[in-house]
Parts: sequence; structure tokens; C-alpha cells
Amino acid sequence: MVLTGVVGVWAARRHPGRWTARAALGLALLIFAAWAGEYIADVILGIWSIKYDLPLQLTDAVSLVSVAALWSFARGTRRRLMVELVYFWALSASLQAVLTPDLAYDFPSVFYFTYFVYHIGAVLAAVVFVFGLRLYPRPGAVKRVYALSLAWTALAAIGDLATGGNYMYLRFKPVHGSLLNVMGRWPWYIAETMVLALALLLALWAIARGVQRLDRRRGDVTADALA
Repeated sequence: MVLTGVVGVWAARRHPGRWTARAALGLALLIFAAWAGEYIADVILGIWSIKYDLPLQLTDAVSLVSVAALWSFARGTRRRLMVELVYFWALSASLQAVLTPDLAYDFPSVFYFTYFVYHIGAVLAAVVFVFGLRLYPRPGAVKRVYALSLAWTALAAIGDLATGGNYMYLRFKPVHGSLLNVMGRWPWYIAETMVLALALLLALWAIARGVQRLDRRRGDVTADALA
């Protein structure tokens, strides 16, 4: 993930061209194949359940938005809101999922590959979009993304109430270790997560703006990046 991200950012900055559209399309197809393949595998193995397998985790939203943003870029349009969502969600939720996976399967299970492919794919899309292609978040991005994050959380809560599931870990903490394990008990860890999420979004905003200022200082920035 780190190596591919560094190479992707370097290549997009130093060697821009039509290849970026083809690469975006390829990554979009890869993320979608892994994301959809996980559900297909659940159905084939007979383990799909409405309680556990509805696409209501935040990383489901990240995966779908990543596919849409990459597809849009490959077709020559740049949906800035989708890019902002990919950047903030992938480098918070997806990156956390990669570092502390709540996964009951190990290598060489098909679920091992699908899980890491679509999570890592979203992270790669985020760093290349912002730091490689210089599609920096616009003013007000943190407010927009945080509001949409709360909206998705509300949708997951409705799903939990309807199915008895634990989407977005709103009913109890994940079985495997994560940041939630160092927080308080239910329901306090939910409030703590909301505060932490806002802090992460602000930190990611500061990082993006810092890199953008460096680009401006060097005169190495496109008109689109300043829009």
C-alpha cells in the first residue's frame, strides 16, 4: 500500500497524461470487483445474512464512492465532492480498517483478498487524487464530509434497529482490537468516536492545505487544483 501510494503520487505529479485515466478505470474496476466479490462469495458459500452483510459499514460507502470518483475521472469529469469523500473517509475509516482489520478470515481465504483489496484500493485512490493529481479539498469540505458521515451513521443505526446487526459498531465494539477498544463503554464510545472523527477530518484538511501551499510556493500547481 505504501509503496504503490508513493509511486502513484510521484507518477501522477511528474508524468501526467492519458495513462492516469486508464489507471483510474483499472483501480475502479479492481475495487468494485473485490467489494462485490465479497458479497458474491457470501451468497455462494451460503453465509450471507441480513444481520451482517448489508452494505451499511462506512467502508462500504467509501468503496462505492471511490469507484464512482475514479470512474468519473476516467471519463474526463472531476466530481470534487466525491473526491473529498474519498480523501477524508479513506484516510480515516479505510486506513483504520487496514491497520486493525475486524476480519474473521486469514490468508489464503477469498475474504482476505477481497477485504484488503477494496480497503487498500480506496486509500490509494485518496492519496493519488489529492497528492498526485492535486484535487485538493475545497473550503467547507470538512463540514460537508462530517455532515454526510453523520447521515450515513444514522442510516447504519436504522439498519441496526431493523436487523439486530452491528453496522458501524453502534451496538457494541468489534471483536478484534481497534481504536474503539481504548474508548469508554457503550454508548460513550460512540460520542468519543464522533469527536475523534472530527479531529481526524481537521488533521487531514490541514495536511492537504499544507501540501497545497507548498505547491503554490513552488509554482507547481494546476488551475484546477486551485478551484
